[in-house]
Amino acid sequence: MEAAEAVETIQREMTSFARRARASAGRLHPELSLVSYTLLGHLEESGGCRATDLAAHYALDKSTVSRQVGALEHADLIERRQDPRDHRVQVLHLTDAGRRILAQVTESRRTAFRERLARWPEEDLERFAEYLVRYNAWRAPAAPSDLPPEPSP
Repeated sequence: MEAAEAVETIQREMTSFARRARASAGRLHPELSLVSYTLLGHLEESGGCRATDLAAHYALDKSTVSRQVGALEHADLIERRQDPRDHRVQVLHLTDAGRRILAQVTESRRTAFRERLARWPEEDLERFAEYLVRYNAWRAPAAPSDLPPEPSP
């Protein structure tokens, strides 16, 4: 397989993977979209953060995050707390219910992955994990408008 063909196959398979992930998220918990699940996971890992931090981290539009945050608040899965260092800032945190739902969905997802990968050799699993980490670690080069101005001579 040539490099161009391999890239096309990767793009097609990653798209299929994303579609399956979105569909399975709804089956695992009907009220918890893949985006909501991802945001809850980030809040748990980070110990809480601002909505603008979520938008920046996931390269999502602020209005998308705002809608998701509103739905998660309405479902009592997250709450806003005042930042003790800056009282003007609201920090999002998981509620106890949010932690329980996240744990349930995480365990269901883990079980689904284990079943799907059960017959893979350990070497293939390790290589696949390494490739995914490397793929997801890539960052786009800064656009010229994002770079600081060069000093004048």
